[in-house]
Amino acid sequence: MKLRYFIPMMVAVLALMVSCTEDFEPTYLDTVQVSQSIVSLPANGGTVEVSVNANDSWNMTDIPAWLTVSPAEGGAGQSKVTFSAGAASDTQTAIISLNCGGKTQKINVIQMTQKADLPISTCAEIIAGEDSKTYRAKGTVTRIANTVYGNWYLQDETGEVYIYGTLDRSGKDGQNNSISDWGIEVGDILTVEGPKTTYNGTVELVNVAVIAIEKSLIKVDSLDLEDNTLPLEGGDFNVYLANKGKGVSVNIPEAAQKWLHVTGINISNTSTVISFHADANDGGDRNVSLTFNTTDGKKNYTTETTVYQKGAILEVPVADFLAAEVGDTQFRITGVVTELYASDKQEQSFYIQDYSGKVLVYRAAGFKESGAKVGDIVTVVGKRGAYKETPQMVSGTFENIKNSVTQVSIAEFLTKEDSKEVYYMVTGFIDEIANDTYGNLYITDGENRLYVYGCYPGYGASGDNRKGFLGKAGIEVDDKLTMIGYKDTYNGTIELCGGIYFSHEKPQ
Repeated sequence: MKLRYFIPMMVAVLALMVSCTEDFEPTYLDTVQVSQSIVSLPANGGTVEVSVNANDSWNMTDIPAWLTVSPAEGGAGQSKVTFSAGAASDTQTAIISLNCGGKTQKINVIQMTQKADLPISTCAEIIAGEDSKTYRAKGTVTRIANTVYGNWYLQDETGEVYIYGTLDRSGKDGQNNSISDWGIEVGDILTVEGPKTTYNGTVELVNVAVIAIEKSLIKVDSLDLEDNTLPLEGGDFNVYLANKGKGVSVNIPEAAQKWLHVTGINISNTSTVISFHADANDGGDRNVSLTFNTTDGKKNYTTETTVYQKGAILEVPVADFLAAEVGDTQFRITGVVTELYASDKQEQSFYIQDYSGKVLVYRAAGFKESGAKVGDIVTVVGKRGAYKETPQMVSGTFENIKNSVTQVSIAEFLTKEDSKEVYYMVTGFIDEIANDTYGNLYITDGENRLYVYGCYPGYGASGDNRKGFLGKAGIEVDDKLTMIGYKDTYNGTIELCGGIYFSHEKPQ
């Protein structure tokens, strides 16, 4: 049964609200910049010139028939681009894609033919409506995602729409701190207007103009938690509310009611203090969005705050990390760096693989400085994220190089000292498989021969996970095999032990 906490003078059934931690990047790219991302053309036709400054070749797509863009493509450096249209009888809008270096910058074009106010559309109507059409919406600010560019969420009784960019009071977009410029806070009721677009399935109103703001009667003044964060062992805290409404209620999402509890309420004429207790956290990092509501007798007002709690770092194989939900839980994984992620110009991203799977680690702090390279066995900590539903580790920290791996030839490996602490990467052609179950085999370079004591599916394999890998991977005699392991000698036979599979190739 869902619990509800009430204060006299108000009884309300509150909708479950789930927090969203997805971050959205600003529209300005490091590969290309434009002098303006909104182009307004006069109703009787005309031309507007925009400067494009790119570090690579570029082109513009999604240009409608009513609009002329010249030139629509160009090279690196600064270019002047004109947007032209003839006279129009109806308002026309378009969202042009400026593509450069594998990234896309959106340019909004509008030719307004009349000053008449648009009717207010519900969130449901906007979601079902056409892209590139301009809508006016009215709803409550539920979350603020980016204060500099003015990204936030607008919600009404029919749904929620993401506001991607808010014009400041002078009508400009960009890094203008438009949220503070307007004084927008969670719980305020805003009327805004802007063109609709859909990005990766998310419906957005882009670079909206603020038409009206109705300040909420309730807001969160403060919490007596540093950075709104509880320690792993839990504890007590207070939320201080400024409230000009009649009564107040608080909603704890059902999933958090197992560990977060209301312990007291203290009300005065203009403020309210609500006390909470959080249980100790024996899992990963977690958070909860608390929603507070009041009314003036005719309309409900809300405000929201998010509380975080530290958790243990869960040390797991890659397969378990991939199976986890996107969220704030911290994971530690160890494996082999199989390749660097070339698309990351910060050079902080790489793929890590163990016996159970492979995953992209996106921009792990400290990776570049560590000097880690392909083949090294490393440990990294981060959160389960995703890009277009593809799993990746995000907000990560590079912990250490567990084993630095040196690439050597078979001949060089045979001369090394025995040591279980020093790892090598060796490549050769399989000329004999001695044990199918555990992958004991011989590799050769044509002159030298090396015994591999176990070819296992990757770092961390143990028990039954070591068995039958050769058959599952289709590894056979004459394949070119690359292994990672340490040197040991048994009964006079030099062996590569540790059994970490890296790659194999079929003969040409």
